[in-house]
Amino acid sequence: MRTGTGAGYTSPWSGDIMAMPLRFDKAKDVIVGIGNALVDILAHEDDAFVEKSGYGKGGMNYVDSDFIDRMVSQTSGTPVVVSGGSACNTTIGVGKLGGKARFIGKCAQDPMGNLFKKDLQNSHVHPLLMTSTSPTGRVLSIVTPDAQRSMFTYLGAASELVPDEIAGCGFLDAAVVHIEGYLLFNNELIIKALSRAKEDGAMISLDLASYTVVESAKALLETLVSKYVDILMANEDEAAAFTGYVDERKAIEALAEKARIAVLKIGKRGSYIAYDGNIVKIDPMGKGPAKDTTGAGDLWASGFLFGLTRGYGVEKCGRLASACGYEVCQVVGATIPHEGWERIKRITEE
Repeated sequence: MRTGTGAGYTSPWSGDIMAMPLRFDKAKDVIVGIGNALVDILAHEDDAFVEKSGYGKGGMNYVDSDFIDRMVSQTSGTPVVVSGGSACNTTIGVGKLGGKARFIGKCAQDPMGNLFKKDLQNSHVHPLLMTSTSPTGRVLSIVTPDAQRSMFTYLGAASELVPDEIAGCGFLDAAVVHIEGYLLFNNELIIKALSRAKEDGAMISLDLASYTVVESAKALLETLVSKYVDILMANEDEAAAFTGYVDERKAIEALAEKARIAVLKIGKRGSYIAYDGNIVKIDPMGKGPAKDTTGAGDLWASGFLFGLTRGYGVEKCGRLASACGYEVCQVVGATIPHEGWERIKRITEE
């Protein structure tokens, strides 16, 4: 397998497979995200605050609504409240870039649910939201001084999305259906989403979401990736949990054996993309320290998938993705400001 660094390597920028675009049916131009419709509650606290929760730092844990209320009441400041959820963040990024995007999920017709829907619409994302009498789901994200997130999730209405609701959606206009790994906890739902998307001719993108997800659902994940997934995305921890390799070169090579396109995100050091037997290293697009890593992987996916559907070569898609990931790390939460999007869009004009 060829890699994008080292002596004697011919850069893929010079016209080989990594610079070539994927081909999509022109009638398929929508990126559809399927995931948990959640509202993010973001708070900056120290490591001791996370330890007090009784859970380990850096992972994602499912909790009840009372747990979140109790933790929020103990925060040192006023938390930031914004729409969230992995696939939601990705589709919002696609919409901000000027792409066609749709999000499928479930929430309540309550203040949190109304905020969620309005944020999608304001970002040019079509909200295909099922409704429930249960409260809209929430995620408390505790950001420690090292910019690492520890997430505590109450799914609420989001957990009530059922296979029959997915079956009625249809993906005939979808170039890519992007699914967050958190849906692995709902076996029937994710299988229905994957099979329906594949039947309708969409490429399937899966973000592994969290190492805790991978560890909990590894057997199912192996089966689904082998059968359905075209684009597989993971960070270092998720890749290690899935492949067994801590070494990033071995990890991306192992991921590349499982999907047509494989992505390994390595934080401030950039990312690796594997495609058709080639591996390229994408450098980070900025040098400033991260204020908050919330949504970094989600927005990376926005740039990458938008680029693929616009016919960019894989390398340019990676640079666009890297820019999205960098810009979101310069703010608190997963909302990139207007000036950030303007800097990102310069890459699309190259």
